[in-house]
Amino acid sequence: MHRLVRALVAAAALCVASQAAAQAPLVYAAASLTDALEEISAKLPLPARFSFAASSILARQIENGAPADIFASADGEWADYLAARGRLVAGSRVSILSNRLVLIVPADRARNVELVRGMDFGALLGRGRLATGDPAHVPVGRYARTAFEWLGVWPAVEPRLARAASVRAALALVERGEAPFGVVYATDAAASPRVAIAAMFPAESHPDIAYPFAIVAGRDGPGARAFLAGLQSPAALAIFRRHGFAVE
Repeated sequence: MHRLVRALVAAAALCVASQAAAQAPLVYAAASLTDALEEISAKLPLPARFSFAASSILARQIENGAPADIFASADGEWADYLAARGRLVAGSRVSILSNRLVLIVPADRARNVELVRGMDFGALLGRGRLATGDPAHVPVGRYARTAFEWLGVWPAVEPRLARAASVRAALALVERGEAPFGVVYATDAAASPRVAIAAMFPAESHPDIAYPFAIVAGRDGPGARAFLAGLQSPAALAIFRRHGFAVE
């Protein structure tokens, strides 16, 4: 009898777990959100599943029918791209986070760099390359290109780029010492003990770094709504702040 009861209880628990897994939203999120979102998800009543990559890659996948419930972008342009194609639920978009753009170096080669207009950035690089997201489509690379244009040094920087597929891929190149400098977000630099911040780019050198979140068209449901609301809860915002994001 006791075995039967235990079996019934186990079956009921499995059923509940299966229902919860089925309701857990699939979030396509910018790579720079990895650590914060995984921690938040673990502490919310309804966990999520994640696919982390460059916002551009995720947006293209959603455009082509990928089963994402929520899109979390590292810039407004890719959210606008999907909205213009009817791929986001109207009225679901929120933007609660911002970030800073930083120049990083390997931690064992820590130094300070003064970012001033007209500086000789080529001499700073020496024979090395600068790692950042590919400016053709990765948000951090686009911010970096704008910042270097503002500094007046983009012609010297562009041919020396190590074009990474995401901000975390760029971070890894500097962590391994394969690039002496990189441009990432402040939160990525803070997440790695193997890099050091050499400089922060002036806020006026690039557009504000904002993170729009929105529900994907055709995927609106209780799970997506609950998770999106949970991201705006005081507990979630506190986690975002601890990871270095500014909360709007």
